[in-house]
Amino acid sequence: MPPLDPRDHHLVSAAEGWFELGNPHEALSELDALSEAASRHPAVLELRWSILAQQGAWDLAVPVAEDLIRSAPGIAAGWLHRAYALRRASHGGLPQAWSALHPAADLFPSESLIAYNLACYATQMGRVDEGWEWFLRAIQISGDGRALRAMGLRDEDLQPLRERILSLK
Repeated sequence: MPPLDPRDHHLVSAAEGWFELGNPHEALSELDALSEAASRHPAVLELRWSILAQQGAWDLAVPVAEDLIRSAPGIAAGWLHRAYALRRASHGGLPQAWSALHPAADLFPSESLIAYNLACYATQMGRVDEGWEWFLRAIQISGDGRALRAMGLRDEDLQPLRERILSLK
């Protein structure tokens, strides 16, 4: 992706500042003033998604994540963001999140967060054994099970797996 022109770069910097200051409305206003080309830049889409997610505007966040996947299909974040938003969107849910993220496991075999999120979705859909297999896969991919184990123990989505996670050494 080519770099942003100076005007668009300034607007993105301003949007980041407003976002960091806790003013998502001003941040979005800055992003809305971007050129058409800049508005499709992966970094801009990532920032827009983060602002919408902070606001809990999941129905608006879904198409932004889809745009991120189209503009940068090799970035796992777009796939994760879409699934995360779909889970919470008014037209979404766990099955939609699962279906959206599952293909990414093959596209990004070294991305432990994809396997981790699939573990969460499977477990919450009542497929506990499948969730466990995805959780173990996430640990294997990460190479350091301690961090994922700690995260899993805190994650309410994985509560049905808590005893199994505790048994890991």
